[in-house]
Amino acid sequence: MFIQANDLWKTYTNSLGQTDREVLCGLDLEVAKGEKVAIMGPSGSGKTTLLNLLGTLDVADRGSITIGGRLISGLSPAEMLAFRNRSAGFVFQFHHLLPQCTLWENVLLPTLAAKGSQADASRHAEELLNYMGVWEQRNNKPGELSGGECQRAAVARALINRPELLLADEPTGSLDAENATLLVDLLTQINKDMGVTLVIATHAAEIAGRMDRRCQIRNGKLECTQS
Repeated sequence: MFIQANDLWKTYTNSLGQTDREVLCGLDLEVAKGEKVAIMGPSGSGKTTLLNLLGTLDVADRGSITIGGRLISGLSPAEMLAFRNRSAGFVFQFHHLLPQCTLWENVLLPTLAAKGSQADASRHAEELLNYMGVWEQRNNKPGELSGGECQRAAVARALINRPELLLADEPTGSLDAENATLLVDLLTQINKDMGVTLVIATHAAEIAGRMDRRCQIRNGKLECTQS
């Protein structure tokens, strides 16, 4: 199993240090390598929290997470940073591209902290921007482009270091219906062509229906069914 999450608990506290909300309550999740899985639930149910734990953007209060045979819960901050840079790619609701940089520069930014040839990174960036259909816009800055173009460039940035895991948190939330459909088409094609394991948080049933499985967060636990 590529992802194995066992007995995850996560509680948020208020400014006084008092328990404010229990989000995850003994949650379990298994994801096979190359699978695409939707995490569903209303706002506040814990979708983003779960993705943040899988991507080491946050840590669980209790429980363990193993990804690709490596126990990631309990990693040091430096090890978490290395994991995020090399092993996991992130796509968020908003593209978070740096406005002062071109698409080309934005896509290459994660490679600056990774070991490897910059020539190879540049070739891969060209391949990805072509794949995403935004190669012609590579010298434009985000403010000069549409939301759909920026989000496709953000996907390219997420894939530049060749991660095995792609985490997408409501990636169509800021897009119109047409661009949302194009982005989901792209993510499912990436999963097929590149073998990247895809975990996507969404409240949209039509998006979840295109995944291999849909998992609903209820009362801090997951209930999964085949799509």
